[in-house]
Amino acid sequence: MQKTLGKIGRFFREVRAELVKVIWPDRRSVAVYTGIVVASVVVIAGIIWVADVVLGQIVAFLLR
Repeated sequence: MQKTLGKIGRFFREVRAELVKVIWPDRRSVAVYTGIVVASVVVIAGIIWVADVVLGQIVAFLLR
């Protein structure tokens, strides 16, 4: 049990040491990257929606 607790403690110390090394982005960068991701998702969703409508019309035409 003592050995397990020691490993857990060492794990958390190593995690903390790694988190100190991380270069965290500033607020503006996070906002910009978030905007890029949201815009990309909207564009891709639009492309998929258009493809779905077009393919649905083609299938409906072929089944008539």
